[in-house]
Amino acid sequence: MIKVSDTAKIKISQLMSEDGFSVVQDYVRVGVKSGGCSGLSYELDFNKQKKENDQLYEDNDVKIIVDKKSFFYLVGTTLEYSGGLNGKGFVFNNPNANRTCGCGESFSL
Repeated sequence: MIKVSDTAKIKISQLMSEDGFSVVQDYVRVGVKSGGCSGLSYELDFNKQKKENDQLYEDNDVKIIVDKKSFFYLVGTTLEYSGGLNGKGFVFNNPNANRTCGCGESFSL
């Protein structure tokens, strides 16, 4: 399960609308790929279609799709949004990460 904070939901809704997506009908794709200074990095995108190997989760009225490979790295993660002067944007609070880089965009297990 992946959770979505209230602040992340607000920003996701805004960005989806700006990009021609609907938070009611479309999906937020969350994934993990090799790379980044800690070995693995997060991916975040919008999609209109769910693929055959995607897991679908819904939290805080946001539909999240995750490919099965990435799901094992993301179980229990909370997607948050940090704005303000020193804000980073979207932040993945991942309990599975043993180490994260300073920018918070990559991690290792």
